[in-house]
Amino acid sequence: MEVRVTDTVAGADWPAWQASWDRQQEWYMPDREERFRVMLDMVEAVVGPEPRVLDLACGTGSITDRLLKRFPKATSTGVDLDPALLAIARGTFEGDDRVTFVTADLKDPSWAERLPFDAYDAVLTATALHWLHSEPLAALYGRIGQLVRDGGLFMNADRMIDVETPRINAAERAHRHAGMDRAKAAGVLDWADWWALAAKDPVLAAPTAERFGIYGEHADGDMPSAQWHARTLREAGFAEARTVWASPSDSLVLAVK
Repeated sequence: MEVRVTDTVAGADWPAWQASWDRQQEWYMPDREERFRVMLDMVEAVVGPEPRVLDLACGTGSITDRLLKRFPKATSTGVDLDPALLAIARGTFEGDDRVTFVTADLKDPSWAERLPFDAYDAVLTATALHWLHSEPLAALYGRIGQLVRDGGLFMNADRMIDVETPRINAAERAHRHAGMDRAKAAGVLDWADWWALAAKDPVLAAPTAERFGIYGEHADGDMPSAQWHARTLREAGFAEARTVWASPSDSLVLAVK
């Protein structure tokens, strides 16, 4: 079902919810803005400053927001299933004809049929696909390979775990969580706290309840390594794929069609 951004509910402070979401996400990923910067650098490098973008598993539209601020002539299609995050996204971009939002389940084989375009210059996603296990993620990559035009690109920024480095992984995780604990003690909201606030908001309460009916509590998928992602993307029809940015905990994999 295609939904224009004007089809939204009124009465919420959408910029405040966007800022709150960003703060909550940055608690988990202090390098989040750097990931976005490199992602958009590579969009410009490969397809130029006026791309047609598919913001995959868009959430509140974090990628779309940064995309349009940097590239005012870009267009974006955001696709997600989460009714609460989509409510924030639609409220944020209400009246912007560069943006379209689509409600779809990426595990549904026919999800791409709901999109307004058959092909995109770039498909971008961040901190979203880790909830898929390897088999459905490989199938999703196959579909994305059909949506990206020749010469176009796909990028996924997410937690990608290399099981061949267990001591490095353990040290990184302990250090990261110690910092998160200090921030939490200082009042930063975590995932559960943020959703508890959303559940009490007069506008977001109903879509938040619907959201938990769809997903249940947050669950992670397999989180395979960056090498797995690059290999699987090449098997999905991309000519080249590799990591273009990494922090101690996250990676950004770029694939070019």
